[in-house]
Amino acid sequence: MARHLVTSALPYINGVKHLGNLVGSMLPADVYARYLRARGHEVLFICATDEHGTPAELAAAEAGITVTDFCARAHDIQKRIYDDFGLSFDYFGRTSSPQNAEITQHFARKLHEHGFLEERSVRQVYSVTDGRFLPDRYVVGTCPHCAYERARGDQCENCTRLLDPTDLVDPRSAISGTADLEVRETAHLYFRQSALQHEIQAWIDATAEDWPHLTVSIARKWLAEGVHDRAVTRDLDWGVPVPADVWPELAALGKVFYVWFDAPLGYLAATKEWSDADPLRADWKSWWFDAEDVRYTEFMGKDNVPFHTVMFPAMQLGVREPWKMVDYIKSFNWLNYYGGKFSTSQHRGIFTDDALDLLPADYWRYFMIANAPESDDVSFTWDLFAAQVNKDLADVLGNFVNRVLTFIAKRFGDTLPAGAAPGHAEQELGGQLVELLERYEDHLDRIELRKATAVLRAIWSLGNEYINNKAPWAQWKTDPEAAALTLRTAANLVYLFAQISEPLIPTSAQTLRQLWDVPKRDTPDAHWPQASEVAALAWLAAGTRFTVPPVLFTKITEDDLVSWRERFGAEEEIR
Repeated sequence: MARHLVTSALPYINGVKHLGNLVGSMLPADVYARYLRARGHEVLFICATDEHGTPAELAAAEAGITVTDFCARAHDIQKRIYDDFGLSFDYFGRTSSPQNAEITQHFARKLHEHGFLEERSVRQVYSVTDGRFLPDRYVVGTCPHCAYERARGDQCENCTRLLDPTDLVDPRSAISGTADLEVRETAHLYFRQSALQHEIQAWIDATAEDWPHLTVSIARKWLAEGVHDRAVTRDLDWGVPVPADVWPELAALGKVFYVWFDAPLGYLAATKEWSDADPLRADWKSWWFDAEDVRYTEFMGKDNVPFHTVMFPAMQLGVREPWKMVDYIKSFNWLNYYGGKFSTSQHRGIFTDDALDLLPADYWRYFMIANAPESDDVSFTWDLFAAQVNKDLADVLGNFVNRVLTFIAKRFGDTLPAGAAPGHAEQELGGQLVELLERYEDHLDRIELRKATAVLRAIWSLGNEYINNKAPWAQWKTDPEAAALTLRTAANLVYLFAQISEPLIPTSAQTLRQLWDVPKRDTPDAHWPQASEVAALAWLAAGTRFTVPPVLFTKITEDDLVSWRERFGAEEEIR
């Protein structure tokens, strides 16, 4: 059985992330990791904060603290939010770790050894007012491709084109705002990606056959346009230093590696952090180096695809060492807010800390996975959110659980009744559930999250259909034994729902699992039901004690929506 390595794109350190960041990488990765664990697979789910680069320096300066202190605080804030969202990272590290510096410098030395990293003299933007060379993100201006007026010197946030600072129209310093800029000569390290283009192409041809169309189309577009050599050092105080044993002059000038050189290596480094933190854990290299038994899956938004399909693989190929390369890349389009992009820099949309102030995590988790932007951009609206939460979570799942257990408690006390033997209706129900569960598993195996959520909802709905057709409240009046069978079967449906809903709504699933006085599992992660168990619906025997839970999901009211639209803005204010 393969071991599964799962990573999500590293959230950048400069501030709390919005829901678009969450649904574009970390949340779907968590759903997949939880599902794999439930099926009994060995899983390592790794992420980290991406901490180097100019935005961290700028944010720290704005906050009036050192960049070291800023990143430490921001990491802790993000980690707490992700914990509250139920993200089950095995380790959530930091790219500013000593482990990442060690691995980044190792890759640089090896790339240099094999002729893929070389020093070049370049002309770079220099700010006379600031008295320094400006790294790419310290230069802002108008994008020459789409005319976006706040493009950065490395990439346009609007059209996602990669840029050089000298490409910008009307450039200015992000530090002081000055336009008193000159182009002067300096030296940087360049990664000779062009020399690896054919190897990257061959790797994608051999690997990407079953990747999502979005991932493959972006990767092939980049390759078709030609892979260019790129500078991988910057003039910053904050970052992984260029190793002085190989490039003493550049080290003396304080050059550090470009954030997108060390960031993907943060996956390896966070795994090493995880391994180093506990001597009983496996050595980190067993997951990354010559790891033929590992299946590696990455999750990311579409803006990160070029780096993960071209640059990072080129780095791994260029070092001529057997590092584990990705097997499957699940990429996502944008989750928009009323047709406009969520934006961290402009604080537009709903941010993860605000979301948790409004409602528990499972409300958001379910809605975002049910509407994951897998094939197209998806627009968030408050009306859509409320309608789906109220109908699916409150009415279909929550109401089923509460009315079943409340009625049992009312008629039979706090233990499940025995009742008659299962009949045709129960056999038919079991068969339908087995078929739906197979479809649900297939979609999760393929990481087709919207389809998986639709099937899960169909399974919940099947429980409602069963109890509505059997009508135990009417059976009770004429045939208490038949009513008891219906209710015990419905209780087992609740038990099933707890098991299979856990990847999407883990807190609610845990609540449902804890309702029953049954022995604790020896292996709490491996709890996925087998087809024979689903067909029988007999996990909970007669006499099993239970408790009636409080309301699982509170409905969103029109007053709530009025308040939230006023707080966060709505359609007429976004467009």
